Amino acid sequence: MSLRPHASTLALLAVLSTGLCAAQTASQGSKNFAEPDRDGRIRTQLSARETAVVAGELNAKIARLPLKEGDSFKAGQTLVAFDCALFEAQLHKAEASNEAARKTLAVNQRLAELNSASRLDVEQAEARVKESAAEAAYMRATVSKCVIAAPFSGRVAKRLAANSEFATPGRPLLEIVDGGPPELQLIVPSRWLARLKPGSPFTVSVDELGQSFPAKVIRVGARIDPVSQSVSITGQISGNHPALQPGMSGWATFPGAQ
Repeated sequence: MSLRPHASTLALLAVLSTGLCAAQTASQGSKNFAEPDRDGRIRTQLSARETAVVAGELNAKIARLPLKEGDSFKAGQTLVAFDCALFEAQLHKAEASNEAARKTLAVNQRLAELNSASRLDVEQAEARVKESAAEAAYMRATVSKCVIAAPFSGRVAKRLAANSEFATPGRPLLEIVDGGPPELQLIVPSRWLARLKPGSPFTVSVDELGQSFPAKVIRVGARIDPVSQSVSITGQISGNHPALQPGMSGWATFPGAQ
């Protein structure tokens, strides 16, 4: 009797072996990512505190898109304006209809007092007032979306549309980032939590600038990765440094890191 394993058994063992090796490799890669180098440094990246993709809610032509990539803006400043002549005309029509319905209601109420109109006439007039008021409110809400204002002060990271283009609801038009000092994102060994707290100082060397800056921990992650035994922390560079930009990277050095 042959003792050779069946071909399907060999295939299953090969798949299990490959999966195990891949899992071990992924685990080791994740673990190494959080481990400091021989000098006790951790890789870090600068990121904006706030980011947003600006998109419209209307089917309309872009009338004004005044900012270019890299331009700064203030909170509340117009980022995008649409050509809303049609919506504004519909709003005027809805408001006129509501005014006419109100006048009709007033007349019917007066006639009812004189027993020249029925209660049904009054109720129907009241219904028309509510319906026209709802239509006017809907159009006011629509017209209010003809201008997109900046939710915070910052800069344009990417411009995705141009003046006179036709925009559809949900189409990205601009990518914007907060204009304040960028934050530092790091992943460190979880064993460091015994000495890393909000306010803990460290130094970050930024590759793109070739300079080092003092920084501190401002937030510690809410959970530990059970595979890599690591935790994310967020830091902030002390002082005002206009040359720092989101996307830059570097090395963070913590006192007594091992």
